[in-house]
Amino acid sequence: MATIQNPILSGFNPDPSICRVGEDYYIAVSTFEWFPGVGIYHSKDLKNWRLVSRPLSRISQLDMKGNPNSGGVWAPDLSYSDGKFWLIFTDVKVTDGQWKDCHNYLVTSETVDGDWSDPVYLNSSGFDPSLYHDESGKKYLMNMCWDQRVGHHPFYGIFLQEYDAEAQKLTGEVKNIFKGTDIMLVEGPHIYKIDDWYYLLTAEGGTKYDHAATMARSKNIWGPYDVHPENPLLTSFPYPQNPLQKAGHASMVHTHTDEWFLVHLVGRPLPTPNKPLLDPRGFCPLGRETAIQRLEWKDGWPYVVGGNGPSVEIEGPAIEEVTWDKGYDVKDDFDAAQLNLQFQSLRIPVMGTIASLQDNPGHLRLYGKESLTSKFTQAFIARRWQSFNFTAETKVAFQPDNFQQSAGLVNYYNTENWTALQISWNEEKGRILELTACDNFDFSQPLQGQEIQIPEANEYVFLRVDVKTNTYTYSYSFDGDNWTEIPVTFQSHKLSDDYIQGGGFFTGAFIGMQCQDTSGQNKSADFDYFVYQEK
Repeated sequence: MATIQNPILSGFNPDPSICRVGEDYYIAVSTFEWFPGVGIYHSKDLKNWRLVSRPLSRISQLDMKGNPNSGGVWAPDLSYSDGKFWLIFTDVKVTDGQWKDCHNYLVTSETVDGDWSDPVYLNSSGFDPSLYHDESGKKYLMNMCWDQRVGHHPFYGIFLQEYDAEAQKLTGEVKNIFKGTDIMLVEGPHIYKIDDWYYLLTAEGGTKYDHAATMARSKNIWGPYDVHPENPLLTSFPYPQNPLQKAGHASMVHTHTDEWFLVHLVGRPLPTPNKPLLDPRGFCPLGRETAIQRLEWKDGWPYVVGGNGPSVEIEGPAIEEVTWDKGYDVKDDFDAAQLNLQFQSLRIPVMGTIASLQDNPGHLRLYGKESLTSKFTQAFIARRWQSFNFTAETKVAFQPDNFQQSAGLVNYYNTENWTALQISWNEEKGRILELTACDNFDFSQPLQGQEIQIPEANEYVFLRVDVKTNTYTYSYSFDGDNWTEIPVTFQSHKLSDDYIQGGGFFTGAFIGMQCQDTSGQNKSADFDYFVYQEK
C-alpha cells in the first residue's frame, strides 16, 4: 500500500466527482469561466493522476461569452452506466444579487477522452446537478434548488426527479428530499446505494473556511433522510491549524479492492506569520484543490479514518502503484498540433481563430482582442498556479504601433484582479515594457514614466515571473541570458478567492500569455515557448 500525500490534484481543481470503471478511476472537477470546460483526471491507484480530458470543447456544448467572473461550469458530476460516461454540469450565467440564473445539461461519451455529445438540456432550478443510476434501471437527477424570495434562505434543499434516458428529458414529480442540517447552504448532492440504504452525500456551510461534507441515509430514494449521528462527515472548521482548510464538497468511491475513499476539495492558505490564526484564516491563491481520505464503516455509517478533519497523509488502497508522466513539458515549444490540456482560455474557444499553432509554426500566435477586463473576447492562454513557488517564462515577438496594443505575461485571478508585464508602445520611447496592475478594479502602472525601452534590433523579448510563496516579481531579458528583475513586488494573496472584493469567487491564480489590441487592428504576438517550472 502506497502512502498518499494531499492534495492529490494541486492548484485550482475543485468540486471533485469520482467515478470507477473496473480498475480505472476518474475525477471530474469544476472549471468555472475557463474553457474548455471540466477537467477529467485518470488514475489506477488513487495516488497518481493525469489530466486526460476536457470534454466541453465546442461552442455547441458550452458558450460562456459574457458570463460573470466565477460563473460558467460549476460542480460537474461524472458517472458510468450502460457502456458510456455521463457528465452532468451547470452553466451559471448570473451570480450577483437575488438570483442564480443557471442551466443544467448532460453530455455523454463512450470513452473519457473521446468526442462528447452535444448537451441535453435538463433544468434551471439550481446548481450542482448529479445523476444517480439505480439498480432498477431508473435514473434520477438531483440538484440544489435556489430560492430567490426576499427573506428566504437561498439554499432551499435538494430536488430529485426521474430522468428518462430514452426521451432525454426529466419526467414525473419533483420532490425536495433533503433540506440540509443546521450547518445550512446544502448543495453538491450525490446518492449511493449500499446494501438496503440510499446514502445522500451533500456539501454544506458554503465553500469557504466553514465548509463541510454532510451524510444522510434513507431506505427510500425519495426520503425521508436521517442525518449521520456524528455529522459532519468531514470539515476543517474546528481545526484551524490543519494545513488543509475548507474541506467539503465530496464524493465517495468503492474500490475494486473493496475499500472506501472520499475525495473532497481543500484550500491551502499562505503562511501568515505574526497574524491571528482564526479570523481571517488566510488566502489561498492556488484555489480549491482536491484531496482524498480513507473511509471506514461503523454501524452502517461511513467515517473518515482518523477523525472528521482532513489528513495530509493517508494509507492508499491495496493496489500496486502506477505512475504517469505529469502530462506536460516544463518547456512547451509549441511544436505540437494541439495545445496542451493544461492550457485554457477564458469563456470561449480561441484556437484556430484568435489563437493559432499553425500561422507561425513553432509559435503560439495570439491575435490581439479585448482587454483583460473583458468578459467577452480575450486573446489569453493560461494555466493554473499549482505550487507556492515556481518560475514561468516566455519569449515573445510583438511589434505594436500604438499604445492600445499590448502583449506579454499575465498573472490573473479574474477581470478585476491581475498583473501584467507587457510589450507596448510609447510616443516618445517607441516599443516599451510596462507593468499594469488591477487590484479589485483599482488600476496602476508602477513604471509610469520609467517604462523600459526595447532595443530596436530586438525582435524577441524574454519575460519571466518568479513566484515565491507570498510575493512575486517580474524580470525581462533582451538576449535570454542576462536577466533584469523589475523592482516592483506583487502580493500573491491578491490572486485568491479570499481577497476578491465581495467574496463568492471560486477559481484560483493563473499564469499565461496575452495579446490585446483595443484599436481593433488585431495585431498579433508570437510566443516562441512557455516554461512552467515548480521549485
